Amino acid sequence: MRASPLPLLDQPRRERADAARNRARLLDVAAHLVAQHGAANVTMDAVAAAAAVGKGTVYRRFGDRAGLMHALLDHAGRTFQQAFISGPAPLGPGAPPAERLQAFGAAAVHHYLRYHDLYLAAELPPDRRYTDDPPRALLARHVAGLLSAAGVDGDLELLTEALLAYLDTALVTHLHTQRGMAAERIIAGWSFLVDRLVA
Repeated sequence: MRASPLPLLDQPRRERADAARNRARLLDVAAHLVAQHGAANVTMDAVAAAAAVGKGTVYRRFGDRAGLMHALLDHAGRTFQQAFISGPAPLGPGAPPAERLQAFGAAAVHHYLRYHDLYLAAELPPDRRYTDDPPRALLARHVAGLLSAAGVDGDLELLTEALLAYLDTALVTHLHTQRGMAAERIIAGWSFLVDRLVA
């Protein structure tokens, strides 16, 4: 039986189309600056200059720098969710589940490396990180669904947690920045795990 698509979490209230486009454009500019310079070095002035708008426009839209960073993390997370829920195959629907798992890991590594400082800054304390994180719950349902569709035997709940632990932002960042591992090597490790599980 074909599983129904997973819903995106916490859909924001509707905005006027032009306001939504302007907001998305500012967030895309901010994401580009974060990728280039790191979140700690991105200011409201820099976003306004890069977007060719007045600084007041950015403040009116996001309130302050913390509001901008929170909106950017939310925007990045939603974009990633949309890609694996309804985007093109193999990350999105239309490819075999094992291929989708491979694509999911690769996309997650690149996503978390791009936004690692935002994710690390927003990380919940240990006693809440597995219970109060709706986006993580969505990732878990997605991975568990793909494992099931791929015919994987065993305790899918624990296997899902083991795979998600491999994609933990702190671990991926540590492997990449402190231990000098290229993203391709980290992704190859993910592929090895998936291959063994679905063999």
